[in-house]
Amino acid sequence: MPNLPDLEAWAIFAKVVELRSFTAAAEELTISKATVSKAVSRLERSLGVQLFHRSSRHLSLTESGRELAGRAQQLLSLGEEAEDAARDEATNPRGLVRLAAPMSFGIAHVGPALPDFLALYPDIAIDLHLSDEVVDIVAGGFDAALRIGALPDSTLKARRLAPVSRHLVASPAYLESRGRPAHPSELKDHDCLCYAYLPNPESWRFTHKNGEEAHIRPSGPLRANNSDAMIPALKAGHGIALVPDFMLQQHENGQGLEKLLTEWSAPSVALHLVTPPGSLRPTRVTALVDFLAKRFGRSSWEKTHNSSPQTTESQMSQVRDSRS
Repeated sequence: MPNLPDLEAWAIFAKVVELRSFTAAAEELTISKATVSKAVSRLERSLGVQLFHRSSRHLSLTESGRELAGRAQQLLSLGEEAEDAARDEATNPRGLVRLAAPMSFGIAHVGPALPDFLALYPDIAIDLHLSDEVVDIVAGGFDAALRIGALPDSTLKARRLAPVSRHLVASPAYLESRGRPAHPSELKDHDCLCYAYLPNPESWRFTHKNGEEAHIRPSGPLRANNSDAMIPALKAGHGIALVPDFMLQQHENGQGLEKLLTEWSAPSVALHLVTPPGSLRPTRVTALVDFLAKRFGRSSWEKTHNSSPQTTESQMSQVRDSRS
């Protein structure tokens, strides 16, 4: 494997050529004259040529030095331009940010939020990927992801933004035809519309306000990997479904649907903002992360979406997500 170029030595050589002095180059670079001399000597040994004619009172380029001086200046200019661009990007965020989000939540809430973000940061572009399947954000090259649910363990960073409550609902037509369940155990005799990407879609768990717990195995005529796909069948009276609060609000605040077993609750879930491991990230990503955290954080969530789930403190935590 070939050695990498000694870019530091090339930059110091270019600065000596520009200022025509080892001493002046050392002063401008805030390093010692000995460091400058060693870098030039190191470059000469690497190239196998002499770059300067040196004397106690005179410094001049050799023929090889003159041939290489222009390229050294180009390397130095490119490095300075890169640093200037990075500093400018830190002050004025720009570039592409790739964001993943659940399909229904992304269409109902993330999409409508993005115009405000793009107005604040006109030099940032968003690549929004919507899917209910949990994507590998590191392998997929995503800068951040919004996720709803309990997060399995991983080395990713997760910020809990807002609680998401889930409600058991059905249409009046279904309840008139099949009756209203009084206990979760009665759901085994009902048609249930199931969301396929629950952590355990084969089991629904409920807890009564008095502490009683109940587990049922739902079955019915429809199972879908997107919650929106269940709503028409739900409203048409084909079954009972467990639906997150933001979807009920999205669909006309659940008009045409009735909440069931209101003294029972499904396990709490939450909206999380997940980012790859590591402490450093581009300012364009930080800008989007902070915007989403403010837009979908607990207080703004309750105000914007008129929900009243049990409040939970937003916090930064390390989580482990083997599928993310």
